[in-house]
Amino acid sequence: MAAPLLLGGCGGSSNSNAGAIDSANKGSSLEVPDLGAVSVGSVSSPLPSGWWKGAFMQVYVRAYQDSDGDGIGDLKGLIQRLDYLQDLGVKGIWLLPVTQSSDRDHGYAVKNYRAIETDYGTQADFDRLISEAHNRGIGVIVDFVINHGSNQHPLFLNSASSAFNAQRNYFVWQNTKPTGWRIYGQDPWFASNQGNGFYFAGFSNTMPDFNWRASEVDQFHHDNLRYWLNKGVDGFRFDAVGNLIENSSTAWEVQADNHVIMNKVRQTVMQYNDRYMVCEAPANSGAFAQSSSCGSAFAFDLSGNIVAAAKGDVGAIQRLADYYKTRSINLAPFVSNHDRFAGDRLWNQVQGNMAQYKLAAASYLLLPGTPFIYYGEEIGMAASNALSGDAAIRTPMSWTADANGFSSGSPFRPLSSNISTQNVTQQLTDAASLHRHYKTLLALRNSQVALQSGAYEGAWSNQKTMGFQRVAGNEKVMVILNYDTANAAVSVGSLVAGEVWSPLEGTSSSGTVNNAGVMQISVPAQSFVALKKN
Repeated sequence: MAAPLLLGGCGGSSNSNAGAIDSANKGSSLEVPDLGAVSVGSVSSPLPSGWWKGAFMQVYVRAYQDSDGDGIGDLKGLIQRLDYLQDLGVKGIWLLPVTQSSDRDHGYAVKNYRAIETDYGTQADFDRLISEAHNRGIGVIVDFVINHGSNQHPLFLNSASSAFNAQRNYFVWQNTKPTGWRIYGQDPWFASNQGNGFYFAGFSNTMPDFNWRASEVDQFHHDNLRYWLNKGVDGFRFDAVGNLIENSSTAWEVQADNHVIMNKVRQTVMQYNDRYMVCEAPANSGAFAQSSSCGSAFAFDLSGNIVAAAKGDVGAIQRLADYYKTRSINLAPFVSNHDRFAGDRLWNQVQGNMAQYKLAAASYLLLPGTPFIYYGEEIGMAASNALSGDAAIRTPMSWTADANGFSSGSPFRPLSSNISTQNVTQQLTDAASLHRHYKTLLALRNSQVALQSGAYEGAWSNQKTMGFQRVAGNEKVMVILNYDTANAAVSVGSLVAGEVWSPLEGTSSSGTVNNAGVMQISVPAQSFVALKKN
């Protein structure tokens, strides 16, 4: 392995209120409100054991529901919509960052890990959200930005003020600028405004990377994890865990060191009962899903195959059927999220093809792992035609055919391009709507232990059809998907002669296994069936 990066400055920490430059040129000592020891509090959970095995809704609070007419979604607005989420059937909510940030938008430039973004409300509002969600059997996990902070965070301001600052070691510094680096198309080394070195920031100069080789960084983040766990959060989504340690210009992602860090984080989180954590690691999701690391990670290498399978791609159907044969069932499937690199809004990916859309939803919501629905996906929200990049897929929720459902004021950004036809109000009364389809799928998943937490067995594919079983103890559920535009007469083999499988969804007919161990079942075009072994 290449030699690790050399860090300028020294270790140590400070939480002084002095704020002045001292005579020894050690720079500033701004108060750091999110620095300080936090011990383990109450570890009990009010939620049912294994609550996190249901589906999650990923919610961007700024875009979900505005309660006060300022055009920005807030925590009180989200609380108003909890009944909707409960009725839909979700068991968890993942909140994009709700902590104070310098970007005042996506929230990933955190400047106070223990304060709620003022646009979203207060700590009391957050506490009420947790309580109200728990009353409905819904868990809440929060986005924790573990790789980097804001360049406006007091720790960084102190660190950047002098090469001899007591908090210099919280971030990655070099006295002279390293050469030969290129990350995501840019040079990740930036000059200090104080002219005392160069700091590393893999994503943006406004989001400097923490120095995870320093024990004080480890302590800082673990204290802040306990802060939120003590407030009752049910876990975390960890951002950019593949970027925690950089060993050289050619070894800057998914380094082995990252698993050591995240395994220790996992141990801290699991000191609290029935908590859940999931990690973002696009370059090597499988490794981070292992119990020696995060324990769960998003299945970034699966989402494209789910959508391609829904479009009838035979190769993708085969890869989809095979995926969980060799991969951890702790890999969490999804088809869209807040990052454009992970895929456009599902509506745009399938060009509004409703049959393909419904097939994609059925494909991932019945697979192993904890599935994540991106807010608005359940009604077919499209990206905004008036925006580009990530902003285009982070638009206000389409509650009604116009902006009034989201806010009584002017929304903070343009709306989804198809809000007039794809909105909650319109779909709640339509038996054939996407919303009804998602609600049906979640009800099916929630009613069957095998679909929530069962093993993945007996998977097969044949041209444009595929099937698998989810098995939990004596409970067996079979799912068969027909991606073809024609009806399919499916023969499922390697079963036990005489078994009877009763219909759960998609068919009204039972299936009986013949003496050769084969069951015949008819599956309509572009649809799925689910059956349960008697």
